[in-house]
Order: sequence, then C-alpha cells, then structure tokens
Amino acid sequence: MQSYVAERKKSAAATMSRSSFTPTEYLFKILVIGELGTGKTSIIKRYVHQFFSQHYRATIGVDFALKVLNWDSNSIVRLQLWDIAGQERFGNMTRVYYKDALGAFIVFDVTRPATFDAVVKWKQDLDAKVSQEDGTPIPCVLLANKCDQVKEGMVNSVAKMDEFCKENQFSAWYETSAKENVHIDDAAKTLVAQILKNTAQYKPHSKTKGQILLNQVLSSSDKKTNGNCSC
Repeated sequence: MQSYVAERKKSAAATMSRSSFTPTEYLFKILVIGELGTGKTSIIKRYVHQFFSQHYRATIGVDFALKVLNWDSNSIVRLQLWDIAGQERFGNMTRVYYKDALGAFIVFDVTRPATFDAVVKWKQDLDAKVSQEDGTPIPCVLLANKCDQVKEGMVNSVAKMDEFCKENQFSAWYETSAKENVHIDDAAKTLVAQILKNTAQYKPHSKTKGQILLNQVLSSSDKKTNGNCSC
C-alpha cells in the first residue's frame, strides 16, 4: 500500500512538473533584402503561408510577416520577417529598417547576373549598419532564387559560390525556388540555428539586443497589468 501511495505521489509530481513547464519563446528580427524583382516577397509568402503567385506587386518601403517555429521541446522561435524593397539600398531608411536585426537573407535571381553583382553591395550596406554586440556581422544566408529556371553566371559553379560566400562572410548559401518550394525551409533552419548559437552566450531570461524572450516579457507584464499585455 505504501509503495502504491509513493508511486501515485511521484506520478502526480511528474505531471505537475510537465504542466508547469513553459518553453522559452524567442522573437528574432530577420531581414530579407536584395535587388528589385529577385523574389523576396515570393520566398516569404511560400515560407510563411505555403503560397506562391507570379503576380505580386513590387514592395514599397517595407512589409512584414511572422513565422512561428516549434524549434525543439524547450524553445519556440518567432521570426519577424522584414521584406525590404529592392530600391531601398539607395535610400536613407535602411539604417532604421536594419536596426536590431539578428539575421538576414540576401536574395538574387539566378537568371539575372546583375542581381548577383549587387549582392556584395547589399552585404556591405548590411554590415555597415547592423552588427552583433561584439561588432561582428550578423548571420546572413545568401539565396540564389528561381533555381527552377536556367541559371546564368557564377551560380553554375558550386566551388566558386562557396569561395564567394567565404570571402564575403555569408553563413551559407542555397539555391531556392519559391515556385517549387526548394530549400527555403533548409535555409531558414540554417539561419535560425546560427542565431541561436550566437545568443547562447547570454543567460536565459535576459533581454539582449534584437532578441526578446517572450515568456519573460509576458511574466513581467502579468505582474504589472494582471495579464493585459500590450507587446
């Protein structure tokens, strides 16, 4: 009988522990940049909504989307994707748009070599305007988009692309197709993994530049406003 009671107590304690566990929730700001017409909006729509259209209008200024990832049993990652217009590199607003970003995708069109030629300028602009707390560049993944079509230029050589990315401090590069849903999830997982690796140096439940631990924010707000969060 005593053994039975002890087992019941142990089971109840385990159940209570599981029910009271709250995974850490992260909010990461991710930039999606590159020349006009490279498919940035299409990539975001495919990734977030599993939807593709050939009839998007050009983005004016900046647009936003949110993707929620159940990363593992301990973590939920919310990605705030900033879709920045291709012409914005020539404007004065990119510093505002880039502020507090923790990662970025730079997109070019494999059928238009001129969009690849602009990649270095986008990367230089990004690195000049946003960085990690130690001053190093934020993680950035290069997307060679529209790979379902005939490719032109350096993208036809994997070795040359690998060397290009190494020289320009890209975390990785992927051939992608928003139309055929090729490698978009893989690219996002690579970027998120790198961001999480970079933020691992910070103590849990502490707010860092560009990173919000949502369960900490909600907990603090509950104490102040009885659960009414205006985040």
